[in-house]
Amino acid sequence: MRLDKLVSNYGFGSRKEVKGLCKKGLVTVDGVVCRRPETHVEPLVNVVCVGEHVIEYEKYSYLMMNKPAGVICATFDEEHETVVDLLSERYQYADVFPVGRLDKDTTGLLVLSNDGGFAHRALSPKKKVAKVYRAIVDKPIGQAEIAAFEAGIKIQDDEREFTTMPAGLVALDDEGLNAQVTIREGKFHQVKRMFAALDIRVLSLKRTEFAGLVLDESLAEGEYRRLTDGELEIISNLLSKD
Repeated sequence: MRLDKLVSNYGFGSRKEVKGLCKKGLVTVDGVVCRRPETHVEPLVNVVCVGEHVIEYEKYSYLMMNKPAGVICATFDEEHETVVDLLSERYQYADVFPVGRLDKDTTGLLVLSNDGGFAHRALSPKKKVAKVYRAIVDKPIGQAEIAAFEAGIKIQDDEREFTTMPAGLVALDDEGLNAQVTIREGKFHQVKRMFAALDIRVLSLKRTEFAGLVLDESLAEGEYRRLTDGELEIISNLLSKD
C-alpha cells in the first residue's frame, strides 16, 4: 500500500496533507524518516509512525454504533447528516459504511464496516439474521396481535401484497404499550408497517440486537466503538452457518 494512502486512511488528512507531513520529516517507516509519500509499505510488516503516533493497521474495521434519531443510514447525503458523518476521519477515509439500514427516526444498534463480504453475508435473506427491536406503540398489545405476528402480516410492497415471515412479539409491560419485536427479514419500514396493518402506530423504535450482537447500552446515542474479539466471533459463527 502507498504510504500516503495508509496515513490518510488513519485520519491524518488528505493525501496532499500527508505529502506535507512527509516533506516535514514527520513520517517514519521502521524508524527511518520517509519523505516520499509514494513509497510502498507493508502495513502488517512495517512500523509506520506519524510523529509519536504508531499506526496500528487493520485490513477491515467493524464498529457498533448507537444510532441517534434524525440521522440517515448512508455514506453521503447532500441534505441530511449521515451515520458516517458521526465517525472519525480515520473511519471515513477507510470507507466504512452501514451494514443494513435503520429508518431516519429509528435509534439503536447499527453495525458499520468496510468489509463487503461480511456485509453481504449479514444482509443475505438466506441467513435469516434476527433483528430485535423495542417499540412503544399507541394501542395495547394482546394475544391477538402476538398471534398475528407469529402467523405473518400481510402488507403492501411496491404495489404487491406479501406476507411477512413469522415474527416474535412480546409485551414488556402490563399496559401492553411497550413491546419487543423480532424479525428475520428487512423490508422497508417493516416493523412500522406490520403494526400499521393491525391499526397500531409505532411512537418510537429502537433496535437492540442484530445477528447475535447486543447493543452496548453504555454507548450514548451517536457514539460508537470497535467490536470486541468476542463479538466478532459471535457474528462470524452465526454468519458462517448455512
